[in-house]
Amino acid sequence: MTIYICKSLISLSLKNSSHLNKTPISLFSLLFFSSSPKTPIAVADYLLARHKFSPETASKVSSVVKYLKSPEKTDWILSFLEEFGFSDTHLEQVIKRMPKVLYANLERTIKPKFKFFQDMGFSSSDIVEIVSSHPWILTTSVDNRLGPSILALKNVLGSNMDVPRVLKRSGLFLRYDLAKTMIPNIEFLKSCGISSSQISQHVCYCPRYFLHKPTSIREYVKRVNEMGIDGKSKMFLHAIRAISSMTRENWELKLEVFKSLGFSEDDILSVFRRQPLVFAKSERKIKAITHLFLSMGKCDISFVVNNAELLGYSVENRLKPRLRVLEVLESRNLLLKKPSLATVCRMTDKKFFEKYLLPHSDEVGELFVVNKASSKAKDLGA
Repeated sequence: MTIYICKSLISLSLKNSSHLNKTPISLFSLLFFSSSPKTPIAVADYLLARHKFSPETASKVSSVVKYLKSPEKTDWILSFLEEFGFSDTHLEQVIKRMPKVLYANLERTIKPKFKFFQDMGFSSSDIVEIVSSHPWILTTSVDNRLGPSILALKNVLGSNMDVPRVLKRSGLFLRYDLAKTMIPNIEFLKSCGISSSQISQHVCYCPRYFLHKPTSIREYVKRVNEMGIDGKSKMFLHAIRAISSMTRENWELKLEVFKSLGFSEDDILSVFRRQPLVFAKSERKIKAITHLFLSMGKCDISFVVNNAELLGYSVENRLKPRLRVLEVLESRNLLLKKPSLATVCRMTDKKFFEKYLLPHSDEVGELFVVNKASSKAKDLGA
C-alpha cells in the first residue's frame, strides 16, 4: 500500500513540477516521508523537497552534511527561526554558512542564544541580522564567550545601544577573547593619550584592528610615532589602521610607488600625517589620481601633497567628470573667476551641480551626465 501511495505521489509531483518551477521530489525523499521517522534522509532531498531551498544551497550544504537522522528535529529548528523573523534568504544564509545548525539541539543550543540577546536588549531585527551574518554564534558558548564579549563591548561603548551596530559590522568581537585582545589594546592606546571618545568611535566604525595581538598594536604605535604622529593627533588612530592593514613588504612597495611618482621623503611623510588612510588605497588608484592632476599642466606634486585627501576620491566617478566640466566652462569663458581646483573636487555632488551645472546646463549638463554614466559603467566592469 505504501509503495502504491508513493508511486501516485511521484506521478503527481512529476505532472505538477513544471509550473511549480521546483526540483521534483525524489523517490528517496517520498519513501522517507511515508515511512519510519528513524530512516535517515539525504540532506539535499530534505532541503529541496520539504523546505524548497534553492538547488545551490542544497548542493553546498549536502557537500558538508550528507544525511539527517532526525529530520523532524531540523523541522523544529527551521520553524523556530522562521517564527522569530528569519526570511527564506536569512535561512539559506545561515544553513550555507553553518550547516551543522541543521542538527543542533534546539532547546539546549539555539534557544539560549536568542534569549541571551533579548535579555541584553537586542531587538528581534538586530538578532536576525547578526545571526544570519554570523551563524557560528548559534554554536558559541553564552557563558564563556558571548556574555563576556558583549559586556566588554558595552563597557567600552558606554551603553547597549551601539553594541548591535558594532556586531553587525564585525561579529569577530564575539569570536575573540576580548580580555586578551581588545581590552589590553584599548588600555595601551589610552596610555598613549587617545581619548575614550575617540576609541569608542573607532570601535564602532573600524572594529577589526582592535583585535590585533597587543604586541602588534605596540609595534604599529611605535612606527606611527617614528613618522611624527603622536597620540594627541586626530590622525593617530587612522595612522595605526593604515599601517595595520598591510605587511611591511607591502608598506615598502607603497613608499616606492610614491617615490616613482616624484614624491620626496618629506612629501611622503607629509601625506601620511595629513591623510594616513590614503596609504591603504591601491597603487593603481594613487598613480591614476597623481597622473591625472600632473597631466593638466596646472598642478605639481605640492598640490597633491597639500590636498592629500584627493587621493581617496574616485577617478572615474568624481574627478574626471568635474575636471572635464571645468575645462569646458573655462574654454567658453563662462566662469567669472578661476575656481580652486581642490575645492571643486571636494564639494558634494549636490553643491557642484548647483554651482557649475545648473547655471550652464545647456553647455555642460549633458556632458556631465554622459561622463557620470560612463564612469559608473567602468566601476561596474562594463
